[in-house]
This record gives sequence, C-alpha cells and structure tokens, in this order.
Amino acid sequence: MALSSSSPVVVVAPCKFLSPIATIASRDLLSFATTATRRRLLLSTTTTIAAAMASSSSSCKVIDSHLHVWATPQQAKEEYPYFPGQEPTLRGDDDFLLECMSEAGVDGALIVQPINHMFDHSLVTSTLKKYPSKFIGCCLANPADDGSGIKQLEHLIVQEKYRAVRFNPNLWPADQKMTNEVGRSLFSKAGELGAPVAILTMKGIGPYIQEIEELCRDYPATTVILDHMSFCKPPMNDEEEKALSAFLNLSRFPQVYVKYSALFRITREAYPYEDTAQLLSRAISHYGASRIMWGSDFPYVVPECGYKGGREAISLVAGKIPVSPSDLEWILGKTVSQLFQGAWVTP
Repeated sequence: MALSSSSPVVVVAPCKFLSPIATIASRDLLSFATTATRRRLLLSTTTTIAAAMASSSSSCKVIDSHLHVWATPQQAKEEYPYFPGQEPTLRGDDDFLLECMSEAGVDGALIVQPINHMFDHSLVTSTLKKYPSKFIGCCLANPADDGSGIKQLEHLIVQEKYRAVRFNPNLWPADQKMTNEVGRSLFSKAGELGAPVAILTMKGIGPYIQEIEELCRDYPATTVILDHMSFCKPPMNDEEEKALSAFLNLSRFPQVYVKYSALFRITREAYPYEDTAQLLSRAISHYGASRIMWGSDFPYVVPECGYKGGREAISLVAGKIPVSPSDLEWILGKTVSQLFQGAWVTP
C-alpha cells in the first residue's frame, strides 16, 4: 500500500550508542511501530472505502430492480388465487416486502410478475396502485399461440401502467422459440410501447443466445434486460467461459442492460458471494456501470441471507474489485432510475 503525503509515518531508529540488548529492544519497537502504522493505515483505508460507499448509496435513491410479491394464503383463498401447482412456500406479501426494504434502506423497486400467479396480474396491480411512488411493475408475457398475450401486454402497459415485460422461454410451447411469430410480435410491441423486455434464462444463456441476438438485431428499438446475469456463474471450465463470453458479447447491442441480481443464484460460495466480484468486474468492463442494475430477487433472497444481507452484499463485493463510488451509484439505483424515467418520484 502506497503512503500519501498526509499519511502518518512513524520512524524509530536504533541508537548506535545503545547496548546490544537496547538495540534489540529498539528494533522490536520499530517492528511494533511499523505494524501499528500499517494497521492504522489499513483501518483508515477500509473506513474511507466504507464511507465512500455509504456516501454513494445515500446521495441517490437505492432501487431494487428485481423482486416479486404474491398473495398471502388468505388473500389467495379470497381474491388472488395462486396458479395451480405454483403455490409458494415463502412469505411474499407486500407488507413483508415493505418491512424488509425499510430495514435495508431501499427506496423503491421494480416488481416482476411472479410465476405463482402466472398471467393473472391482479395481485401485483393492486400493490402498484397502493404504492405508486414506491413500485413499478414488470408484467409476464403470455406467448399463447392465439396471440391473446399481445392484447394483454398492451392493456397492462397502457391501462395498468406496467413499465416492462418479462420473457420466460420456458413458457413457450416446447417446440417453439422466442423468435416465433408470437414472440416477435410481443417483442416488437414492447418496443413500440417503450417497455423493456427482461429475459429469464434459467437454463443458462447457451440455449437462447441465438434467439436473443436475433431479436436484438431485428428490433433495435426494444430495450433488453438480462435477468440474473443470465445465470452465468464464475466459470470453471471452457464451456462456462464460453457462456459467460456470449453473455458479455451481447454488450455490443447498446440496448442491452444487465441485472446483477440474485447473487445467491450465480455464486459458488457462501455469503457474501465474493466470487461474483469477477463477474461484476467483467460486466462493468463490457457494459459499463450505467447499464448494470442491482436486484435482490425477494422473497427468495430472504432464507438465503436476508433481504438486508442481499443489499449489503453488493457493497461488500464491490469493495473487492473495487468499484468506484460513482459506478456503485449507477448499479444501486441510477441505472434503473434512468431506464424508467419518472418512476419512484414522491408526489
């Protein structure tokens, strides 16, 4: 560690007139003083980094770009039923979410329609209407063959004020791709309505890279968001490196953004998931921090490390690279705020 001109320096030189015993003692003092100085400098540096990160996150709103809410069992029984076979095992109601966000110092969020309610958006819509300055919504694309999902998409964005749409390729018929006629119509309509398309690739990006590239190339007006770093983990073999490189190479399309989200899904380590630092570093070098946004994946994050822990992990990982305070601001809120202009504004 290099010392600045203002760094405290302690110099203890052994006196040539001292006895051998005294000289040894003075050397011990020198060693002690040097060690103490290094410790003070390390503590000072750590404190400075922490302060910079605190300043970074406090100077603009902290926005969670990826989370879900769903009904309580009682709400599901009375008004907002779960989709058959998709009954949740975790608590995910908006009251619990607000408690977690308050504890973690998170100011707002993008709610992604959960699979637990499939294409019935009534529960999420009710939350968006209750807290219009706190949340915006990302609906779930319905790739039904009859094209009914296109009208639903337009209704949700125009009438219900959803701001984005999620493509889950697992919901397409088994023999169909996101680039089929319905997928192209949905993708094109989203761009026409100014709604980014968030793509979930739970099987990794490999099986879908050609479809994503084709859609980006053919519809450059449609913004794309890659959820959860496209499930790329720190690579351990050539195949994983190839997948990560494919993900990073999508940065050549200027309309593509990245969610550095759900760290517990893309790590090989225990909390605080420090091995994902290499993923973040490479993503920043390709996309730039202004195209990267943090997301928690609430409520799934809760049993993993807690919601607050998920938020704090970002700063801990960022400190390993390190990420500049300015870049950290982009990742923690500025990117998603600029992407969704006018959101999270207190009336």
